[in-house]
Parts: sequence; structure tokens; C-alpha cells
Amino acid sequence: MKNLAHGTGRRKTATARVYLRQGKGEIVVNGKAISEFFPIEQQVTMIKEPLVVTDAADKYDILITVRGGGITGQAGACRHGISRALIELDETNRPTLKANGFLTRDSRMVERKKYGQKGARRKFQFSKR
Repeated sequence: MKNLAHGTGRRKTATARVYLRQGKGEIVVNGKAISEFFPIEQQVTMIKEPLVVTDAADKYDILITVRGGGITGQAGACRHGISRALIELDETNRPTLKANGFLTRDSRMVERKKYGQKGARRKFQFSKR
């Protein structure tokens, strides 16, 4: 089966590669059904949001490979990737997806630990005497 469009989505340290194919609405994540891979229903709904907004829920089969991060970050990356793929497929989807905030890359990441400190911002306890 030929890929119609692809998109790369990212959130925190998770990266998702999304491939859209002609089909009847099946979503496969890392070789598993979406509800099997993401156990929380809220995450499944979050991933399907771009499809619902653009009325493409049952038009395409979606193949996703996702790596890195935790399950919430991976779900966000999948949503971002699906949105990008839908735009590559049809440019008229852009205003709808942009209005719902699905194209914005959520850049919030864990701040790195600094040397001479206990964590990113936490310092070692200061002793006056």
C-alpha cells in the first residue's frame, strides 16, 4: 500500500513518524492497535482530534512509529505528526488545524541539571556556620 502523506511530530523527547494511507480509519502504533498501545482513553481521543476536526476519521489508515519519552509525550507527538501529514495531504486543512493549536510544537522540555547544584534549579543546602 502506498503512503499518501507523512509527517513528523515531536513533543518533549518523543518523536513520531506518521504515514497516511487510503483506508477505513485504522490506526496502528508501533505494530499495535492504538487502544492497545495507549491504555488511557483520553490519549487515544487526543490523538484522533485532528482527524475529527478535518472530517478525515474514516478516510485514512494511519501507521505510526513513535520513539522516546513517556506515553503522554508520545501521544502529543502522534497528534502533531498526524496534523502535519493532513496538511501535506490537503493544504486547505491548515486553518482548521492551526485554529485548534495542533500545529504548534509543544517545546516544553525538562531543564538540564547544572553542575554544583542538586538539580536543574535546586541547590545544595547552605550552611552559615
